[in-house]
Amino acid sequence: MNEKTETAGLSSDATEVRAQKLDLLRTQIGDVYPAHFHRTLTNAELAEKYAGLEPDTESGDLVTVAGRVFSSRNSGMFMDIHDASGKIQIFSHKDTAPEEARALLPMIDLGDIIGVTGEVRRTKRGELTVNAKQITMLCKSLLPMPEKYHGLADIETRYRKRYLDIMVNEESKLRFQQRSRIVSGIRRFLEDEGFMEVETPMLQPIYGGATAEPFKTHHNTLKLDMYLRIAPELYLKRVLVSGLTDKVFEINRNFRNEGVSTRHNPEFTMMECYWAYADYEDMMGLVERMFEKLALAVHGTTEFEFGDKQLSFKGPFPRVSMPAAVKDATGIDFLAIRSDEEARQAARNAGIEVEKDATWGEVLAFIFEEKVEATLIQPAHVIHFPKDISPFAKEVPGEPRLVERFETYCNGWEIGNAFSELNDPVEQRARMVEQMEQAHARGEKEKTLDDDFLDAMDQGMPPAGGLGIGVDRLIMLLTNSPSIRDIILFPARRHKGD
Repeated sequence: MNEKTETAGLSSDATEVRAQKLDLLRTQIGDVYPAHFHRTLTNAELAEKYAGLEPDTESGDLVTVAGRVFSSRNSGMFMDIHDASGKIQIFSHKDTAPEEARALLPMIDLGDIIGVTGEVRRTKRGELTVNAKQITMLCKSLLPMPEKYHGLADIETRYRKRYLDIMVNEESKLRFQQRSRIVSGIRRFLEDEGFMEVETPMLQPIYGGATAEPFKTHHNTLKLDMYLRIAPELYLKRVLVSGLTDKVFEINRNFRNEGVSTRHNPEFTMMECYWAYADYEDMMGLVERMFEKLALAVHGTTEFEFGDKQLSFKGPFPRVSMPAAVKDATGIDFLAIRSDEEARQAARNAGIEVEKDATWGEVLAFIFEEKVEATLIQPAHVIHFPKDISPFAKEVPGEPRLVERFETYCNGWEIGNAFSELNDPVEQRARMVEQMEQAHARGEKEKTLDDDFLDAMDQGMPPAGGLGIGVDRLIMLLTNSPSIRDIILFPARRHKGD
């Protein structure tokens, strides 16, 4: 159906043609946007039900289907309509379709949503088809849709008008269907492992649980400045204190007022869970079981492609000590270094510039990020982080500068972060005071102590393992998506004029 062709004397401008057709339809049939339409089968259900119907055979069955018109041939005699599950061919011919149904065909444009009642047959060429007996206009589209067979090529339009992207790009449609299955799979996995799901506040009077710049807002009724959640950690730990459950999780939206990149969006999805009487070793096993199960659900195997790489989510994953990894990459033995200045000098000797006041642990972590992180292609747990940068983790026995923490890496990306959680309330308070003082030194003057959380810790929290998974990055890996914008339905974008 050519939208530039004049129909019944209408204008050749596509949008004007559609507007005039809408006026004619209102005159001829009345309601062009009915409130309800009952279909008997989705297109996928139809295809499944009649999978055994032989070519050039009529079923004799009457069905009702609905969908958006994606293609039209022979002046509407053949149309393909798509619903969320797939497509079906519609045939409208004078030998089978009443005049009333055929009279609607010139008013139908690509992108319109129609309902069709008719008999099911399979053509000589094997195409499952509905011979139209009745056609109902369900929604007249006033704008032309993108050309289906060339897809929506402009990347900015794909992100800004995601509905068009999904409408015409099967790859995008599949990716977001897979995202839904992955998030559901995470939830089912944790429930099967005995975890209880809870919801914690998105609006918080004190932001905490991570080091990040928050979004700030104001509650008019309470006359209170509040912050969008940067992490749910401190509230989930309150749940452990309460004794409500020994295994708790939340799949949550977090907000960090920071940079945007192919791996960062200011609004993102995390899964955090806490497991009483467990430690970081237990959480490594949990990650491996989860990743393996998700890969099987999405791909049917633990082996899958990401770009030009072949990844494997088959556990167990290697354990890599951060100091050992840095030593292998640079020759610097941080465990033999005793002072902050000595650590900074070792970095300079290796040609690595670090902050003039960087601590031993900060130097170690920085060199790891610069020299090791990108080399971790297959899934691996990097263990034994510096205590300097891990205020909520327990010390490694015999090495007080390191803590029982791991981050799971894949494709050079951090995917997960876990601790043997600190539950000594005195040490917890001291570390949070130190963290607050460091924030103030960085200019974060609004950073305050969460006294209610510290009161909860004073009540006593059982030993526990805690884990956070970056759901968006995990989905990127499982769906072969190079940019986080590809797997977030409506990613943050600048104004088009900017």
